[in-house]
Amino acid sequence: MKRNYSNILIAAGLIFMAAATRVLNADMHLYNFAPVAALGLFSGAVIKDKRYAFLLALLGQFAADLYFQLFTNVQGFYGISQLFTYAGLISATFLGTKMGAVKPVKVLGYTLGASTLFFIVSNFGVWAEGMYGYNFAGLVKTYTMGLPFFKNTILGDLSGSVVLFGLYTLLQRSFFSKMEKATA
Repeated sequence: MKRNYSNILIAAGLIFMAAATRVLNADMHLYNFAPVAALGLFSGAVIKDKRYAFLLALLGQFAADLYFQLFTNVQGFYGISQLFTYAGLISATFLGTKMGAVKPVKVLGYTLGASTLFFIVSNFGVWAEGMYGYNFAGLVKTYTMGLPFFKNTILGDLSGSVVLFGLYTLLQRSFFSKMEKATA
């Protein structure tokens, strides 16, 4: 039980650290260079109680959105497309629940999959707002206009996955080995 509680604490700390990078990257105008899908993927992969996995991923995203709304000129809550952003995060978290054993090649593949899934779902939300028209041409235009941001999404998620999964593995080994020695 203690090990699972510690696991959730470590994961929660890393998830909120990842959410904070959204704020920092927005300040530096690195749009979409944030580990949003990586955050969901990581949460789904490492937190055994899936209720907490989804909750922590969503809370991390919500905390960053709330910060934007209350403390910056950036709109934190911005309409119907935001629901699709959260749906993309939920999709990435669900994908993480299917990862199984965390191995570097798996993390790479699942991160690319989560980024792509997030891009598809979140940009469908942009189309749902009607910016480019409610027809097939508008849908194609929406995804075409989103492509420049997709590069930063992939780079942000890959960087985020390396940091999240890497730090988690190091902290888990270090923290849990000390804890096991102390209780032995």
